[in-house]
Amino acid sequence: MLVVGAAGGLGDAASLACAQAGASLVLLGRRVPRLNRLHDRIAAHAAAPALYPMDLEGATPDDYADLAARIETGFGRLDGILHVAAAFDGLTPLELTDPAAFARALHINLTARWWLTQACLPLLRRAEDGAIVFAIDDPARTAGAYWGGYGLAQAGTSALVGMLQAELGDAPVRVHGLLPPPMRTPLRAKAHVEAEDRIARAPADVAAHCVTLLSPAGASRRGQLWAPEARA
Repeated sequence: MLVVGAAGGLGDAASLACAQAGASLVLLGRRVPRLNRLHDRIAAHAAAPALYPMDLEGATPDDYADLAARIETGFGRLDGILHVAAAFDGLTPLELTDPAAFARALHINLTARWWLTQACLPLLRRAEDGAIVFAIDDPARTAGAYWGGYGLAQAGTSALVGMLQAELGDAPVRVHGLLPPPMRTPLRAKAHVEAEDRIARAPADVAAHCVTLLSPAGASRRGQLWAPEARA
């Protein structure tokens, strides 16, 4: 199982939950010290994960092809990808958004996700039940004012889920969009005052939903955007 953004709030919690469920993990992230700490926490109670440091902002399609080749060499196949990496600089009017920041938000939150997925699809097809799970910030909320490139990327990823599933058809690979409830993470803190954010949940409370979609239990939600809990 490949967790993309493993060093983040949900990524950390989901990696631990997947390891506890018995998954063999490849943890991808750009913060090596955080990856190392997560590795040690998992290795203390489950099979030690493989670490793959990578910065999605600068990675190229060739880098993702190399990632897929290394996973093939080490594991022979890939049972699932959990996309929880995200980049968000804060709420800003589109008119005042720096062009480079706008492009970066679209790239990390949408383009890089697809490039990595595309490179790994041949490996996912080798699994009996391959799963691709995209964590998506509710497009109904992030389509509003000031969400900029980040908000547009959420809408784009939502469309990608249905489009890719339609193209895969009955292949042994399923695609999911997970719309988690508000979580108490550094990303959310950039748009909400933490002291007043009473509806936010701990990422550990949400991690089980990631495990559900990656496991055979998620098969019935093939091609869907799943909001497992009501959100305000």
